[in-house]
Amino acid sequence: MPETNASPSAQAGALDLEACRTLMRGGSKTFFAASRLLPARVRAPAIALYAFCRVADDAIDLSDDRNTALAMLMQRLDDIYAQRPQPFESDRALACVVRQFALPKPLLLALLEGFAWDAEGRRYETLEDLEAYGARVAGSVGAMMAVIMGARDEQAVARACDLGVAMQLTNIARDVGEDARLGRIYLPRQWLREAGISPDDWLRQPVFDQRLAGVVARLLQAADVLYARAEQGIARLPRDCRPAILAARLVYAEIGRRLEQLGLDSVNQRAVVSGRRKLLLLARASGAALLAPSDCTRSAPALAATQFLVDASAWPHDDTQLRRSFADRMVWLAELYSRQTDRDYRRNSHGLGEHSAGAH
Repeated sequence: MPETNASPSAQAGALDLEACRTLMRGGSKTFFAASRLLPARVRAPAIALYAFCRVADDAIDLSDDRNTALAMLMQRLDDIYAQRPQPFESDRALACVVRQFALPKPLLLALLEGFAWDAEGRRYETLEDLEAYGARVAGSVGAMMAVIMGARDEQAVARACDLGVAMQLTNIARDVGEDARLGRIYLPRQWLREAGISPDDWLRQPVFDQRLAGVVARLLQAADVLYARAEQGIARLPRDCRPAILAARLVYAEIGRRLEQLGLDSVNQRAVVSGRRKLLLLARASGAALLAPSDCTRSAPALAATQFLVDASAWPHDDTQLRRSFADRMVWLAELYSRQTDRDYRRNSHGLGEHSAGAH
């Protein structure tokens, strides 16, 4: 509860944050546990950010008209950046974060674009396609967390995006059955065909077998490559932020290990990390991250899918983006991504291209 001698605006802000905290405590247990290791200066804005992301995701998933829900979210985002948030606790809390940290709007636009891809039922043929989706719905959050922590240099943001994409790949591997029962499939369709599975036929009658187990294992391997890359960036974070980020990395990677223990069957069961195991990983993260070296000499290029997020994180706030229509902003975002992909292709043709998760 806010202190009685606080100003009315401070009391209102405290109530909004408490509402966000309650939402995250019940809906995102892994994040909430890891966030307790964040310093107070970062914990509150991180909770506000995650709460808005959760509310936005639910607004799309639970809507009978996803396009209308998406348009409403875009209007809410416009109002947040205009510092006239609509009367939702998450919106008011995020408006404070935007103002305090100059949070680049393209990062939140990328998140909503990922939700738009869900609304249109986009299919993902290759791992690179799936990484592009993961960049939007999770890499964007990693980039925003890096900004909030004050780590906006290219390598720090690139590794934060790696962690977000890795987490999303883990989510997809864990939720194969749950997604199928909702009529969705996120596993790379090319991989399914290579394993002798017709994606459309399987979706009509989702069953687990060893062919599917091989595809799930392959996705977890791609995630593990990104987890390893992400860990290289932890030393680039402020020292007091390292334990929480390492904890999130360890707990999410542990979901993959638990899935392996279940025989990679994520159709008939859901891999869960026990509370006791989470506590052990949190304790491990607290010690290991604080001892992380401060010398950051290792570097790697960003994934092609996340380069546009890295670039956006370094940009100053651009008011012109606030005045564009939803369609214009989506076109602008797609063009930005296309330019980065073209640039990476030219680099690759000269022997300087990066390695994606699928190339390891």
